[in-house]
Amino acid sequence: MSLITAGRLCARILGAKNSPCVLIAARHASSSTNLKDVLSDLIPKEQARIKNFKQQHGKTVIGQITVDMVYGGMRGMKGLVYETSVLDPDEGIRFRGYSIPECQKLLPKAPGGAEPLPEGLFWLLVTGEVPSQEQVTWLSKEWAKRAALPSHVVTMLDNFPTNLHPMSQFSAAITALNSESNFARAYAEGVNKAKYWELIYEDSMDLIAKLPCIAAKIYRNLYREGSSIGAIDSNLDWSYNFTNMLGYTDPQFTELMRLYLTIHSDHEGGNVSAHTSHLVGSALSDPYLSFAAAMNGLAGPLHGLANQEVLVWLTSLQKDLGGEVSDEQLRDYIWNTLNSGRVVPGYGHAVLRKTDPRYTCQREFALKHLPNDPMFKLVAQLYKIVPNVLLEQGKAKNPWPNVDAHSGVLLQVGKAVAEHMHSFGALDDS
Repeated sequence: MSLITAGRLCARILGAKNSPCVLIAARHASSSTNLKDVLSDLIPKEQARIKNFKQQHGKTVIGQITVDMVYGGMRGMKGLVYETSVLDPDEGIRFRGYSIPECQKLLPKAPGGAEPLPEGLFWLLVTGEVPSQEQVTWLSKEWAKRAALPSHVVTMLDNFPTNLHPMSQFSAAITALNSESNFARAYAEGVNKAKYWELIYEDSMDLIAKLPCIAAKIYRNLYREGSSIGAIDSNLDWSYNFTNMLGYTDPQFTELMRLYLTIHSDHEGGNVSAHTSHLVGSALSDPYLSFAAAMNGLAGPLHGLANQEVLVWLTSLQKDLGGEVSDEQLRDYIWNTLNSGRVVPGYGHAVLRKTDPRYTCQREFALKHLPNDPMFKLVAQLYKIVPNVLLEQGKAKNPWPNVDAHSGVLLQVGKAVAEHMHSFGALDDS
């Protein structure tokens, strides 16, 4: 996820530095490595720009509302201002004007790494500028410095029953972090509105820093007998520290996590979790409460739970059909799924009308690193067959795979446990 909903709260106050639909060249404007200093310079300019824009165009009509839109949950209705990303039906997601391949090329990488660091995308989303390596390094160190969890949150996580879903634990722990909110405390003391953004910034940065620790703690409690997550290393990046805390030291898995967290960073503001965070935040609930509410939306089977459902379906397919499966067997299995009133998980999208570019970059990662993995080979085989079956059925507006068709498989190959997968996505996707 913005990289994270909490980060979007900063971005929303900042406003749109550049039109997300226009790309000319990489934008490197600020030299300071301190993100707060950069925002201090940008925010007044953006506030003035937005004020002027509203004065000029405030009465402009931007669309019509139909009965279908109202009954369809506002689908297709232009009702939100969202600066950090735009989703084109044919092209896919652009982050501040940059496509995923462009982000992979332009954003800083870890030493020896090939995938962009999520810190770089976060900087881009919040400021509209491609960060330097020094700015990303500063951000990694800043998050490492803020990462420690309060003892009461650790105690709570250690006492949850093992049958409580990881996302429920994740949301509850984030809610409990509300005790640390700078914004809530200052608001209760009557802080001036002009200071709101600074307090939201501090809370957002603290929250982002702590999220990997929460996710890793839940993972260790459920799947590693409660073993310690270890200490944060301020010389390592956010993803590296996260995979270390999970207990995985394979550089390939760390690279996968960098890619995973980057491509799940943002997907316009109308999806359930992003919209929820904005709605709750509009009541001046602090970032912890806003993000926790968003995570409850993300836990739904039609949102963040989708990649888990893909993996469950694939596992059932393998169990029913065995190892090597012919194309004809797959076609029959897909038709049986559809004829039973179910959908093929991981295919179709509310907006996209072509293959999700987030699917494509995961496929490229798998082709490079895991070409012979049985589960990946099954996913690749389905990619050739499912769209044709869905087109033949004639009901799907978009028969192509979305991000969830691949993400669960990659995480499983990386040895992450299936039920915990969308908790990883919760680090950024909202």
